[in-house]
Parts: sequence; structure tokens; C-alpha cells
Amino acid sequence: MKFGTGQSVRRTEDIRFVTGHGQYTDDLHFPNETQVVFARSPHAHAKIKSIDASAAKAAPGVIAVLTIADLEAAGAKPMVTKTPVKARDGSFPKGVAKNFLAKDQVTFVGEAVAMVIAETLAQARDAAEMIEIDYETLDAVGTLEAAPKGAQIWSEVPNNECLDWADGKEDETAAAFAKAAYTASVDMVQNRIVVNSMETRNAIGVYDKAGDNFTLYSGNQGSGGLRANIAGCLGIPPDKLRVVSSDVGGGFGMKAGFYPEQGAVLIASKITGRPARWSADRTEAFLADHHGRDMLTRAEGAFDKDGKILALRFTGTANLGGYLSGFAPFIPTLAGSRIFGGVYRVPAFFTHIKLYFSNTAPINAYRGAGRPEAAYYMERLMDVAAKTVGIDRVEIRKRNLIKPDELPYKNWWGVSFDSGDYPRLLEEGLKRADQAGFAERRKQSEARGKKRGFGIAYYVEITAAAGSEPARVQFTDNGGVELLVGTQSNGQGHETAFAQVVAEKLGVPFESITVKQGDSNWVNGGGTGGSRSLNMSGGALLGASDEVIKKGKTAAGQVMQAGGKDVVFDVVEGIGRFRVAGEDRAMTVQELAVTLKRDKLPGFEMGLDSESTFQGAASTFPNGCHICEVEVDKETGKVDIVSYRVLDDFGRVINPMLVAGQVHGGVVQGLGQAVMENCVYDPETGQALTASFTDYAMPRASDMPDIDFAYEEIPCKTHEMGAKGCGEAGTVGALPAFMSAVCDAIGVDHLDMPATPERVWRAMQAAA
Repeated sequence: MKFGTGQSVRRTEDIRFVTGHGQYTDDLHFPNETQVVFARSPHAHAKIKSIDASAAKAAPGVIAVLTIADLEAAGAKPMVTKTPVKARDGSFPKGVAKNFLAKDQVTFVGEAVAMVIAETLAQARDAAEMIEIDYETLDAVGTLEAAPKGAQIWSEVPNNECLDWADGKEDETAAAFAKAAYTASVDMVQNRIVVNSMETRNAIGVYDKAGDNFTLYSGNQGSGGLRANIAGCLGIPPDKLRVVSSDVGGGFGMKAGFYPEQGAVLIASKITGRPARWSADRTEAFLADHHGRDMLTRAEGAFDKDGKILALRFTGTANLGGYLSGFAPFIPTLAGSRIFGGVYRVPAFFTHIKLYFSNTAPINAYRGAGRPEAAYYMERLMDVAAKTVGIDRVEIRKRNLIKPDELPYKNWWGVSFDSGDYPRLLEEGLKRADQAGFAERRKQSEARGKKRGFGIAYYVEITAAAGSEPARVQFTDNGGVELLVGTQSNGQGHETAFAQVVAEKLGVPFESITVKQGDSNWVNGGGTGGSRSLNMSGGALLGASDEVIKKGKTAAGQVMQAGGKDVVFDVVEGIGRFRVAGEDRAMTVQELAVTLKRDKLPGFEMGLDSESTFQGAASTFPNGCHICEVEVDKETGKVDIVSYRVLDDFGRVINPMLVAGQVHGGVVQGLGQAVMENCVYDPETGQALTASFTDYAMPRASDMPDIDFAYEEIPCKTHEMGAKGCGEAGTVGALPAFMSAVCDAIGVDHLDMPATPERVWRAMQAAA
């Protein structure tokens, strides 16, 4: 089938993007709308003694200046973060509910304190600078290292400790370490990342007084979840709020959360009676977006005399920033820990992580959200362990890899890996990378004054967690097919992939299918994150398609006057038909849909329109081998990536072109973190030292290698489609593969990310 699954169909949505017809939040305009600018704290930690907005209120074009008192008077409630993660003592994470605007104190530079609503953006900006805020500055906690003994940020949270979390078998693990022939350990830093999506965060609030309801237009990763959170903060029933997200210019986890600005513009619209528009500038994005990573971890391994794993122990700390965001406690604990140990047999495991507040921007999900961290810790430990045991890096992996005949394999956490062939993909990955010829390539690099390194990583990811997701298939009067989903594309190509799945299932023309997303009034789904969209929304669309077929058989029997004969459905040469068994009479799906829309057959007033809710039974586990080669300049420490090869198992691949694009993007984001990206705060003041592109490095095309991508299709056994999520996998494998190559090149056990020229040069000098 030309446009069915397994085909590299070009993204249908790209036509509107490249021709300038995409519709992002900033493309939407409403009559009589206002402009919003937030006055933000210049201090990382301070008490708010007073706010004098008199000059700002009198400024030209200013409609209103609002503080938290005004928002609370209008019904605003604090943002409460709920998480399933529990501490060792059974308690939930400690934290203070965040308000739409700062109340009493600020906890990071860039926190919104007041908002100006004006006729023009320039007037709003000018007025925001006129607001006089009297701060009493307090000692700041500018780093994760300083958090346990630093100034107390929240009175309710002693020692700034939000959560003391542990899992696994501590005593059994300790016993294994005690009897081990070899032990290895490595201390690692997960450097903080500023997401820097192409489209900055934005929000337009519209209040309808007549209906006493709100509409929020905001680029996000799931309108349904956002609606529930905001409605709770407004103190209104969810059906009084509609959340609309049209095209979204990148999310990467950062836009999965709920932000104060999204609630504030709704209240502003209610107070002023006019639509309220806000869009972040790039400085605001650096300061107030949720950041990623920021963890300190020690990974330890116990091995027998042959290099086989006896036990693992991961301990560490994680930074939460100035307040508790939605996913923050989940990321360093349950999100990543479930796959601590990777694709290896691990008889015993214990992990202990403490989460702390600091006077920095809040942390939330970032591409992979815990799984890149887990793979990085495990694969760096395996490299270090190989040296400790005295065997090759590849060999120690081979001795510990879970074999196909051991699947399904239940790891230490209870996660069941259902499918894969890790030893074969490792071997094939090494062959594709010509490991046998590396020694000669290293000699050639040495002759040019370069150090060459070979890096390897084998990762496993966990995606599409169990849960539910609704979807709807409906038909237009002229036979067009509309797919309504509750996940949200941020550039992944959902519109194309979903259309391929349904086109193949129902045998309708690919070109006749339209995907509708991003409106909580259509489908109230769970949004996009954790590479769940294809499996969850795809599963729901398959279920809804099954309902179409079921209805269609009954309806077609009446329309074609089958006289009690069976009506069957089949797809022949890409065309789906209902036909009377044993006869030539048949109707296509679209012909039947149009007939039912026109004739309103009793019992089929809604025609073939159908909906379904997919209930996920299990996660999927994409996995693969990343091989990276680098050259390091001996004089400068500059690292060049000269080769990058990926061999992945994504199960059944729906659209190879889309998958390749996702892998390329994921690898580049991972390499960005590993090579150059690093968000730094002043340890004493909490001031952001990398708050612009002048100080925060981002990868360019010239910094990145050609990425050789290939895949094996080993279908998962837990989903009808057999597909495994691919959206974050590139990042998961890239971090350890690159750093493995750098360490191999310069001859050190470990080097923390990012591998900047200065850091690499200093490591070479120390190793000399």
C-alpha cells in the first residue's frame, strides 16, 4: 500500500510549514486584545516588602497592573503539584504550592512578580520598568551542591530537601559488594540544560462573560492535561475552560508542564474584559522556562572474577530549582530508575536519590526525562568497570547482555523487557562502525596530530507507559476522514503517521484524512510525552477504526439489502470495502459513510463516526547501539565528531523517514548537551550566568556529524502495532556514546559533560 505503514511518506504538515501557512499561537489575533508583560525578579532569593505600581498604572496605554493580591481576589488559587513518588518513609514530596505571581518572596531570578496589561507591547514593557518593588535580599542557594547546607528557601522544607527516595534491596546489594572480586565506581554530573525551543512559550487568555467561561490559546504538549490543571487553579469546573494548541514549534518536555503565565492571562482577561496576550522573549525563556537535567550521581558496580555484574548501586542528588514543577520529582526517581541497569543482567540493585530545592529556575522534563540519565550512568560505569576488571569494553558488555532466549526478562524493578536481540544488534553495530579498522584510523589521526577515540553505548528506553488515551474517527459529508486525538505534535509528524495507520486499517485514501489535535473540546487526552503518542493515540485510532468496521457491516447490510446474508469487510489493493458474502455487491467505506450522512439511516444517525479509548497494558522498550568516533586536537582540546552510527530496534516502523528524523534530532540534542550546552548559575548569588546565546552555546549544523542510521524491526509483543517509541531514543544513546569516545581518545576513565575544549585540554594535561 503506497501510503500504508512501513512507507516513507513525506510529512503532509510540512507543506504548510515551509510555505509559511503554519498557525502558531502568535499567529492568532482577537478583537480588542491587550499585551501582557511580566515584571520579573532580579534577585534569586528575596522577600517582597512592597510593590508600588502607581507610576506604571499612570503610564500611557496601561490598562491595569496586577499583583498576586489582584489575581487571588479574582479567584486564582495556588498551583498544586501532585506526584506518585513517595519518600523512603512513605511521605509525599515536600513543597510549597506555586502562585501565578510571586507572593511574599521570590525563589529564582526571572520569577514573575507583577504583570502589566497595556494597549501595545512597547507600552507594557515601558510600564513594567516603572514598577517599584522593594526587596529584602536573602542568601541564595545557587547550586545543587550547596542546597543541603545552604540558606533555607522554604520554611516548610528543612535543609531544602524535597524528597529522600530509595528503591531496591539495600542489604542484598551491600552483601554482593562485600563478596565481589572487583568493584568500580564513577561520579558523574548531569549538566543543566536550557531547552530553547524554536517557538518560545506563549499564552492568550480569553474570558467570555456571557457564558462565564475561559479559553486559553497556548503552545503545549497536551491540552487535556493542561485544562485540568488550570481549571483547578481557577476554581472552576473543567468544562468552563477550553484549551487550544495549534501548531507548536518544539516542546521537548519543557512545554508539558503548567506555567504561571498561562493562568495569569486568563485572570487578566476576566479582570479587563479583553483578550490578554503574552509571548516570552528569549531572555524570559532562558530565565523562566523549566530547565532540564541537573543531577549529581555516583554509579557503583560489583563484579565477579569474570566481569559479570553481581550488583549495582546508584546514589545521588537532583536539583528541583525554586519551586516544584509537575514532573520534577518523577524524573530522577521513577522515570529513570526503572531502567537502571540497562540491557544487562543485574541480580541485585539499590538506588538512593535526594531531591533538593535551590534558587534556580525550576527543573522539569527534557527529552528523555530520566532515561538519558539512566543510560549515561550505566554505560559510563561499564566503561570504567572494563578497566577495573581488565577486559575489553565490548567484552564486558557481551558477558552481561540479556540474551533473546531470556526474554521476557524482568529487571530488578519489575519492568519486563518483552522483545529484542541485544547481542546481535551490538555485533551488527560494531560491524557497521568497522571496529576492526579503528586501530588503523587511530594511527592516521595520530599522524595528523590528533587523538582518536572510539565510543560505544548500548541503551534501552522505556516508552508508552500504561495508561489510557481516547481518539475519534469521524467522516465529513463528502467522505473525508477526520482523526481526533488527544496527543499533540510538536514537530514529530503525527499528522502523517496517524493518517498512515488509519489509511491502511480502513482502506481509505491517505489524502482524504485530516488529523485534528490540540483542542480540549475535541478529545480530552493525555498529551504527548515519553514517546507515547504513536502507541497510545495509534492504539485508540485502531480501536475506533474497529468500531467503524463493526458499525459498517451492520449498516452496509441494510443499505445494500443483504437479506440476512453476511457482510464482510476487507481491504483489497488499498481500498476498504463492505461486501455481501458470495456476491459482487460492495461499497467502499467512504461511499457508505456519505450515504449514512445523507440518508440518516435509523440507528445510524451518527453514521460511521466512532470513538475508542486505548488502555495501555505495558510499556515498550526501544533499544540500540550507538557508536561514535571523535578526533581531539592535542593543542587546543577541540573535539570533532568524525563518525556517528546508530543501529536501533524500534519494533515495527510505521514511517522510516519520520523515525530517521526523530533519531537525528534526538542525537543532536544529546550531543548538544555532551559537547557544549551548560547552564550555569553563580553559586553565591543565584544569578544566571548563561542567560543568552552569547554565553550559552547551542549546536549548529557545522558542529554535528552525518548520522548513519539503520534499524532492525523486532516487534514488541505488548501492542497491536508492534511499534516501540522512537522520539527520545537518540538522546538516550548519544550522551554515553560521545563521552565514551572522548574518554577513550584522551585516555581518562571519566570526564564530565560538556566536553568543551578547555575541559578536554585540562584533562589531557592532567593525564600526561
